[in-house]
Amino acid sequence: MFNLVPLIGYCLALIIIAQSVAPVPPESTLATGKDLYIQHCSSCHLPIAAEVLPTETWKEILERPQNHYGTSVTDLVRISQVVIWQYLMTLSRPLRPQEVQPTFVRDSRYFKALHPRVEFPDVVNSYGCIACHPGAQQANYQQLTSQWDDAP
Repeated sequence: MFNLVPLIGYCLALIIIAQSVAPVPPESTLATGKDLYIQHCSSCHLPIAAEVLPTETWKEILERPQNHYGTSVTDLVRISQVVIWQYLMTLSRPLRPQEVQPTFVRDSRYFKALHPRVEFPDVVNSYGCIACHPGAQQANYQQLTSQWDDAP
């Protein structure tokens, strides 16, 4: 007679491991999420690179579109929220333990790490982004102006 106990234990372990690792959405879902993100967010401001804010900040932003930095995002339907979330969650990083969650881009350690040689004014605005990132309106922050060709 075959002993099923080890097999059942092995199957349960696989289920637990599978549930603890978030699956990466298909590329088509990420592309759709990025398109929806640009469509909904760039009508009021530049679409911030997903990598700049931590996952927890993106989660709060998407969970409360009716309270978005003093305004309300009214045209965001639930399915769009979910697809945008998949995009942002996949590309952002979680906070470190004990790290203070940034509310604004200027307070993000990722933002500061990506801009080590840039001195920012007190208020960081989209005009400053476009000055160095000509593709910023399409969420393309990889393309830089020639002044940054020698940047590390």
